[in-house]
Amino acid sequence: MNSSTNLRKPGKFVNAPVMKKDAMALVTGKPVYMDDVAPKDCLVVKVLRSPHAHALIKEIRTDLAEKVDGIVCVLTYKDVPKRRFTMAGQTYPEPSPYDRYILEDRVRFVGDPVAIVAGETEKAVDMALKRIKVTYEVLDAVLDFHTAMDNPVLVHPEDDWKSLCPVGADNKRNLCASGVDGEGDVDAVIADCDIVLDETYHVKAMQQSMMETFRTCTYLDTYGRLIVLSSTQIPFHVRRIVANALDISKAKVRVIKPRIGGGFGAKQTVVTEVYPAIVTWKTGKPAKMIYTREESMIASSPRHEMEVRVRLGAMSDGTIRAIDLHTLSNTGAFGEHGPTTVGLSGHKSIPMYHTEAFRFQYEVVYTNRMSAGAYRGYGATQGIFAVESTVNKLADRLSMDPIVLRQKNMIHEGDVMPAYYGETANSCRLEECLLKASDMIGWKEKGMRTVMPDGKIRARGVAMAMQGSSISNCDVGSVTVKLSDEGTYHITVGCTDMGTGCDTIIAQFAADVLETPIDNISVYGVDTDISPYDSGSYASSTTYLTGMAAVKACEQLREHIIALAAARMNKDASALTFDGENVIDESDGSKMSLFDIATASMCNNEISMEVTYSHSSPVSPPPFMAACAEVEVDPETGAIELLDYTACVDCGTVVNTNLARVQTEGGLLQGIGMTLYEDIWYDERGKNLSNSFMQYKVPSRLDTDRIRVEFDSSYEPTGPFGAKSIGEIVINTPAPAIADAVYNATGVWINELPITPEKILKGMKVI
Repeated sequence: MNSSTNLRKPGKFVNAPVMKKDAMALVTGKPVYMDDVAPKDCLVVKVLRSPHAHALIKEIRTDLAEKVDGIVCVLTYKDVPKRRFTMAGQTYPEPSPYDRYILEDRVRFVGDPVAIVAGETEKAVDMALKRIKVTYEVLDAVLDFHTAMDNPVLVHPEDDWKSLCPVGADNKRNLCASGVDGEGDVDAVIADCDIVLDETYHVKAMQQSMMETFRTCTYLDTYGRLIVLSSTQIPFHVRRIVANALDISKAKVRVIKPRIGGGFGAKQTVVTEVYPAIVTWKTGKPAKMIYTREESMIASSPRHEMEVRVRLGAMSDGTIRAIDLHTLSNTGAFGEHGPTTVGLSGHKSIPMYHTEAFRFQYEVVYTNRMSAGAYRGYGATQGIFAVESTVNKLADRLSMDPIVLRQKNMIHEGDVMPAYYGETANSCRLEECLLKASDMIGWKEKGMRTVMPDGKIRARGVAMAMQGSSISNCDVGSVTVKLSDEGTYHITVGCTDMGTGCDTIIAQFAADVLETPIDNISVYGVDTDISPYDSGSYASSTTYLTGMAAVKACEQLREHIIALAAARMNKDASALTFDGENVIDESDGSKMSLFDIATASMCNNEISMEVTYSHSSPVSPPPFMAACAEVEVDPETGAIELLDYTACVDCGTVVNTNLARVQTEGGLLQGIGMTLYEDIWYDERGKNLSNSFMQYKVPSRLDTDRIRVEFDSSYEPTGPFGAKSIGEIVINTPAPAIADAVYNATGVWINELPITPEKILKGMKVI
């Protein structure tokens, strides 16, 4: 069992329905979340928010607010460091521009912080907020992202704005990022095609809607260091961002992550952390900020609004020859994730198809709206909606089964993907997933459209998707594994379990490599003083990247265990094996137990029983997925009911069969929500009116109870035990599949989400 080749084959725990390590703590209500474990004497921190989309603060009076009993401090732009930073939790140097202060005399969206108030009680803070008097010079605002680039109104006219990376940014053009990529002569190929489709799609700034809102508490330790206890996906990035914002050394900041009540990408942005941090740094007192649901809706980090134009050229036999994709992305008032999200709209949609040529162009623009951030799918969602819908329209134009059309053009295992950074699909079961999903829904038996006796119309639609597994040549996953003094194992991680179960999955890898019961493994994280550096939980990286770090660390620890036993047994280490309980010399049957090895490690020993391993990957192997939707539409009202949704996923080796299934079902439900229910709208002054769950409709499992999921596993040679990611891809198929089904039922293509009865009826009247 010394061979790493054998160790990476699924054993007793990998590919099994292992219960989450934290399951009992959660279901029994143990204090695990930020507000459960925060100091009880924290100051309450809130911010006064701008009522204007764009304005200059001419005067701000805080004297009346400061007189309120229980108020400890009121901070304005005059009281905070003047150092630009970004709130995006990404690798360093960050691609996102440094375009923020903690507070500034220019406000850029309705909800932008104007002042910070900290007090002993929430009542005192609320009263003080009302007593702050602000005089604004209201400016013209850029509210339509179509008109933002080269608009005379600049969202960021300041001279100290800066971009650390060459991402095609220019703040004097309201341009956060821009670029072009391609291969072949797209225009020439399209000109030579029998059929050319030119379609434009619009996806709004959807909300992640996690149950636990943004929240952070801060305090000083005995040595004067700033402790940040936060519900975050990116502890190590939080440390850097807070240090940048406060203009202090990172060495003075320690970040601790408790259990997270959901993130879905929202907490890859530092939304709340800097406000209690500056209060604690100024006052020396513990401070806490907890967003209300309204604040989470109007001043957070939703999905980027994007408009995606697709030109697709094909021949009359269905051969797709060229895809030309242009994305306009709305980053809002600040550039968080703007330069990085947009790339996925092309690089995770175009590569699913063989083409002679492709082109992908994009611009990311500033507007005076809430800034956007990361959301599960991270730009691929918008691009896949556009490309897959256009492929379905091509099938309709050709009167061809859209599954047959995809089979004719899709990539297969071993194919090079020029539009996916030139990577090769070393593991791909996309066609098998497509056929399985269609079989599950009865595609051939039911046909694509059925008129029911009551006049309602049932129809089916289809879509495919791909994503990635970490950011290649960039992200770092790290694990420390230690043999305890009685033969159990402690694992410390820097990645963030936000409900996905990555702590459990890492324990499964370790249990199989170390051949020990999973209950013998404890997993701890994350504390930036103690945990090994990890980029964080985003980009579908934890299972693939940190999982491989766990495998490598445990393989090395096995070698250390054998080496120590060899020294005590006076044996040659190469002649010994380890079965998880004993190190054995097969030649004479002698052995040394793990307990004795652990005991021996504490006396006269120079062989460490602790290993830290960091792992990065030169590739980002994509998981693949296919899905079919069946809807019923009432032609009298346009009402849509989703009757059935079948999906099949290739995520490589399925590590935890229970967690993979609920991840897929949950992601599909989110995708169904953004397709059919979730809508965001602003008034003419730029105020977000979708500011509660009364206005912003999020479905529950009761709304969509017919979701069926299967897996068709490839084996990814660069992944731990053959695994790839699953966290993000699962949100990407509902929009194009349901849009296809609605068209097949009504003859109406809906190119803007959400797909509503009103849009269907309006389209049917036009037809």
